[in-house]
Amino acid sequence: MSELINNREHTAQELTERQQTLKEIIKELHAGKSVEEVKARFAEAVGGVSVAEISAMEHALMTEEGIPVSEVQRLCSVHTSIFKGSIEDIHRPSGPEEQPGHPVHTFKLENREIERLVNFKLSLHADQFQKDDSPKIIYKLLEDLSLLLDLDKHYSRKENLVFPYLERYGIFGPTKVMWGVDDSIRAAIKEAKSLLTEYNGDREQIGKALAHIMSEVNEMIFKEENILLPMALSKLTEDEWLKIARESEEIGFCLTAPEREWIPERAEEPAEALEQTEGTSGTPQGFVRFETGIISVQQLELLLNHLPVDLTFIDENDVVRYFSHGKERIFARTKAVIGRTVQNCHPPQSVHVVEKLLEDFKAGRKDVEDFWIPIKDKFVYIRYFAIRDAEGRYLGTLEFTQNIAPIRALEGQKRILSE
Repeated sequence: MSELINNREHTAQELTERQQTLKEIIKELHAGKSVEEVKARFAEAVGGVSVAEISAMEHALMTEEGIPVSEVQRLCSVHTSIFKGSIEDIHRPSGPEEQPGHPVHTFKLENREIERLVNFKLSLHADQFQKDDSPKIIYKLLEDLSLLLDLDKHYSRKENLVFPYLERYGIFGPTKVMWGVDDSIRAAIKEAKSLLTEYNGDREQIGKALAHIMSEVNEMIFKEENILLPMALSKLTEDEWLKIARESEEIGFCLTAPEREWIPERAEEPAEALEQTEGTSGTPQGFVRFETGIISVQQLELLLNHLPVDLTFIDENDVVRYFSHGKERIFARTKAVIGRTVQNCHPPQSVHVVEKLLEDFKAGRKDVEDFWIPIKDKFVYIRYFAIRDAEGRYLGTLEFTQNIAPIRALEGQKRILSE
């Protein structure tokens, strides 16, 4: 085990150094160095790079280095040029994402159709146009570009279904960059259609516009399949992918559609839960369903009582609603306090402190307040947290009490299991 811990420390240090090197390389690009100069240093100093590192680097460029999103977007194509062939996550093991109907499978299925359209039909017609700019060829190009505009659905699903989940995990930089590139591709296709519709004989202008579209679309496919989708797979839960799959049809699909609905193979909910009559909320009686799982009331109570802290919760009307009852509570509680106001549970000489604390929480002036006091052989850390809902409404206060004397006494380090 100690060996494992040492390896983790070593790996963490390497990642930090690599991250710093990546940032320096991109800053050099920003300062005007050529792609080839930077690419050489990248290969020598960094080697393989993970999707997570790319994500962290782009985020750091914007938040720590102050490089505007627009600048990171400008550098995005250069990033891809450097990272191409170096991303160690390219070959992923088989998993649910390879099953028809999984959002990632559908994104890749669409990409194959986009590649066929861009790299065969559009490319062929673009070459023919340079030799023959007849209305017949122009019509074929307009037809290709109209079909290619269907990728708006592909990009919209990515931006409106995948990006919000990534942002919940604190990933903002790569999504902003990619959304900006998506928009530029959409605009480039519309611009090319406009140039062809009002063709003035400038073949070179049309040729450059089409070449730019083909290059950008292919680069985006690479970025999606080697950066975005692996990063999303490493973050999103199966339930989140299910929600994305179910909401995808509302936006629509690009040039193709999933073969079938994705139904993942997964463990059933606890058997005893399924045997219960379902309540009006859809949650089996005797169970509590959270956003991140479902457990029985018994399991929940045992879990709370096994925490090495004492918990007490009072509601928005200052009424004591719950306290945990572990083996060694610091401050005694009896069931008689349940249903009483917290003011009636404190001695008169300290009730003004409680009142002031609750007043600040309810007014939104504070969200947390800490106290620490020595009591005999204990050093008691008392924390109060204002509990608020997603809209910020005050729902009550949680008291969190812990004897931290054993923690304060820690010295040195412990890296192996106790015998």
